[in-house]
Amino acid sequence: MAERVDLAVVGGGISGLAAAWEGRGRGASVVVLEAGPDVGGKLRTSPLAGVAVDEAADAFLARVPEAVALCDELGLASELVSPATGAAYVWWDGALRRLPSEQLLGVPTDLDAVAGSGLLSAEAVARARLDLTRPDDRPAGDESVGALIRRRLGDDVLDRLVAPLVGSIYAGDIDRLSLQVSAAQLAAARDRDPDDPSLLRAAAALRAQAVETGRPVFLAPAGGMGRLPGALREALGDAVRTGAPVAGVAPEPGGGWRLDVEAGGSVVAGALVLATPAFVTAPLLAPLAPAAAAWLAGIDHASVALLALAVPRGAVDGPLDGSGFLVPQSAGLTMTACSWLSSKWPHLGADPGTVLLRASVGRDGDDRAEALDDEALLGAVLADLGTTMGLRGAPADVRISRWPRSFPQPRPGHLAAAAAADADVAARAPRLAVTGAWAGGVGVPACIRGGRAAAARALGATTDV
Repeated sequence: MAERVDLAVVGGGISGLAAAWEGRGRGASVVVLEAGPDVGGKLRTSPLAGVAVDEAADAFLARVPEAVALCDELGLASELVSPATGAAYVWWDGALRRLPSEQLLGVPTDLDAVAGSGLLSAEAVARARLDLTRPDDRPAGDESVGALIRRRLGDDVLDRLVAPLVGSIYAGDIDRLSLQVSAAQLAAARDRDPDDPSLLRAAAALRAQAVETGRPVFLAPAGGMGRLPGALREALGDAVRTGAPVAGVAPEPGGGWRLDVEAGGSVVAGALVLATPAFVTAPLLAPLAPAAAAWLAGIDHASVALLALAVPRGAVDGPLDGSGFLVPQSAGLTMTACSWLSSKWPHLGADPGTVLLRASVGRDGDDRAEALDDEALLGAVLADLGTTMGLRGAPADVRISRWPRSFPQPRPGHLAAAAAADADVAARAPRLAVTGAWAGGVGVPACIRGGRAAAARALGATTDV
């Protein structure tokens, strides 16, 4: 006999768990069906040199409410910590150069400061300064991040400031990423003042507003980001089923949905949320809402690898006085970034004789990491770390986390297309909603927001969360 619940959620990543939590909060009986052996998706924490270190995201944006609110609901608020430093560097022209703090997602809000950093030439600074007097050239609707920055500030600001920051968040090609999704702050800056098209002035105003709040930019549980899905699983109890891949979804006579579970058995649910990667959702959705499924199947993804290293302090020169450094694609290295974890997070720097590092490899259009085995990948990264920060010798401990097809790439027009897909699903498959990192952005707050809203839609709530 099939198990019957009010809400079934397929996918146990943070989006799916947030959907289930929202359903539970609305009084629904819920079940979460996760194909893998554990929940959490890309929020995973595991040991490195005896210390709990994140394998993917290591923080969430604190100046939007969703993740902070969920942590409060789960009793995690007292565990939240912020990075010890906001300073960061960019590898450029043979040196690590400090990224000026006066910036908004790489858009400089003090051109004199960026001129002194050595990241931009005098000519590049002069080109960026033209933004202050350039005529209004804003297009209607979405565009790529690259199109905005090249038009207003020039190629060098994009290559050395904005692309390393925004591109590293999405492992993306900045000229193909949706401005509205991947750099919402810059979209807000672009459209802030209908009478003033200057991106520099708008970015400075928005940054000043953020600084005035006094709140940290990023937060994370001290035990690692894995604490968040772990707390959700504990709170949801036996409603969470792992090792339970869903083979198919079909309408149930009389209303609701029947889910066939590969491990055996079935679930009948009054409402359904599919909170899986786009390429997993698409075949489940195809018989029900083919237009939406076709769009989901066409979303591009990038693959990345994250290499966490424990190295003796004496193997690294310099103070490591920041959160790490970014690498522009034009620098020609294998790495895209390196976090100085034991400097960034105070609780990871308890052993003064050990430095914890985490290097990122892979971006949209660069699949070299996938072609290299672990030994070759580690060798390439160690060579880059030797070049950039003078790392010497072999690490004492290494952990390689590979994340194939893990970063959806939102193209310009993504939000409008996502809204059309939602409308198609709502019309053809009532009380079913889809969500995931592909929907509104890869950030943890965006995934939580999407999961909770999807549960509300599926349950027929009159107002989304």
